[in-house]
Amino acid sequence: MSKPNFAPLKLFITGPTYIRQDVKEAALLPEFGHRDTENDLRFAPIRENMRKLAGCGDDYEPILCLGSGSTAMEASVRSLVADGETVLNVSVGAFGDLYYNLAAHNGKKAENLKFDYGQAIDMNVLEDKIKELKPAVVTFTHNETSTGVTNDMKAVCELIRKHGAMPLVDGVSIYGGADLDLSNSGAAMYSTATQKALGLPAGFGIGFVSREAEEKAAKVTNKGHHHDITKHLGRARKNQTLTTPNCTLANQMWFQLDRIVNEEGVENRFARHIEMRSMVENWAAGLDGFEMFAPEGFRSPTVSTVLCPAGVTVAQLKKGVKEALREEGYLMDPGYGKLNAALEEAGRRLVIRVGHMGDITPDMLTEYLGKLEIELKKLR
Repeated sequence: MSKPNFAPLKLFITGPTYIRQDVKEAALLPEFGHRDTENDLRFAPIRENMRKLAGCGDDYEPILCLGSGSTAMEASVRSLVADGETVLNVSVGAFGDLYYNLAAHNGKKAENLKFDYGQAIDMNVLEDKIKELKPAVVTFTHNETSTGVTNDMKAVCELIRKHGAMPLVDGVSIYGGADLDLSNSGAAMYSTATQKALGLPAGFGIGFVSREAEEKAAKVTNKGHHHDITKHLGRARKNQTLTTPNCTLANQMWFQLDRIVNEEGVENRFARHIEMRSMVENWAAGLDGFEMFAPEGFRSPTVSTVLCPAGVTVAQLKKGVKEALREEGYLMDPGYGKLNAALEEAGRRLVIRVGHMGDITPDMLTEYLGKLEIELKKLR
């Protein structure tokens, strides 16, 4: 059997993300039984370091669900929206829409409040909608991967709680890349994943569950099995997972979280992400016809979206720029597909994305932006 020619690409997309060589090698650590004492040697420090990275102490219980961030998000909907309750899903992009779709597909009484692509949540509009709808639960995206917009999590949660609703937050593409201060966030449950700013392969959805959420979940029915956070919490408190975990990923996660907390340092990691955001902002400002898509003050520290000049097409970005950079050894992100399709149909300028999360370094980003600039200038 002939071996395929897999390209050794440096990923500058928004997930899966670049994985360090030492993290790859951690996959070769010994396999173990997930109900054996060896399991505790992995998952006890994993859960402790997850807390440190989230800034939550003992205020939230971390759970690991087999799957991706969507798995944890669906578990939050299944476990925390009771039959007959209304859930308001607030969307500033494709992944806010996903939260709505998860709720609707699970038979919840859901409504989607959509804001224009590239914009953050308008607090006045949100408050008016909450007053009108009187939802029991409100979901929103902390960091919208499709648009590069970061919402003010604390302010949004505060507004939701002002009207007696429970906030559920999607933080899939920012956890591990920014200071969440989760203990003071107001979120009832915060959902995230391994394959983004943690710099790990996909495989676990992560939930940070508050005591408030646990108490409500105990009363909600029709949660299923794998989406029942009460079942996950029972195992999590034993430093276990509900069902058989990806033990290879668990070894990598143990290694990576220990390295982040005890070698790189949590604050240094967050500062590096902010530095790289500034690098993209300065780079875009120096390119004729290009500019940042997300408004200042709401730009993500993990993924930047850049508006292209008028007239640039999806085909040019995919077949021209992306494939040229593939030849240079990079996987370029020509923009979220559904977003650019909608923008192109509306006659609006398209966007590209630059993923600078996880273990991407400023030196790596500098090199990539130089290559990307050469190809983008060919579009004019």
